[in-house]
Amino acid sequence: MTGQAAYPWEAPASGAAAALARQMGGPVPRLETARLVLRAPRLDDFPAYAAILMSDRARHMGGPFSRQDAWLDFTQYVAGWQLRGAGIWTAELRASGDIAGFFSAGMEYGDREHELGYLLSGACEGQGLAAEAIAAVRDFALSGLELPSLVSYVDPGNTRSARAAVRSGARRDTGAEAAFDAPVLVYRHTFDGVRGMEAPT
Repeated sequence: MTGQAAYPWEAPASGAAAALARQMGGPVPRLETARLVLRAPRLDDFPAYAAILMSDRARHMGGPFSRQDAWLDFTQYVAGWQLRGAGIWTAELRASGDIAGFFSAGMEYGDREHELGYLLSGACEGQGLAAEAIAAVRDFALSGLELPSLVSYVDPGNTRSARAAVRSGARRDTGAEAAFDAPVLVYRHTFDGVRGMEAPT
């Protein structure tokens, strides 16, 4: 059974619907770093997103996820652009165009503040790419989007995620952590100058 036959809701749109989908993604700001391009998410990015959430890499987020839950997570963050003016970016390697991961400045159900979230593929881990993208998203979200605040919620056992937050310049906010019933590390991001932002055309 082909992927499209198994998951028809993941199949690309066609005709006027496809044109409208491309038009809707146009206003999403494109961000660039030394090694990455952060662009509007597309439907054909979902398999890469699902591969991360359905793997052991998602264990610190309550995963591995089912494909259905990965779909719901992906679509809610994509919808954030239309509903809240903030959402998810797909991060591509500038050198190859391969998907490196996904970065967001959004709010999901239960969040107290806008969250800077990040998911990286296993192949791209350990190269400093997460900190590079986090810094670009942080600066644009706080300046370009004028978000009132921005934090990253990190499971205490996720040491890689915590290190990426620290390398990008974020600092622990123990006061914010105290508001949660379950243990969570809260890393607060502050503005450090916009770089690599391309205005939507």
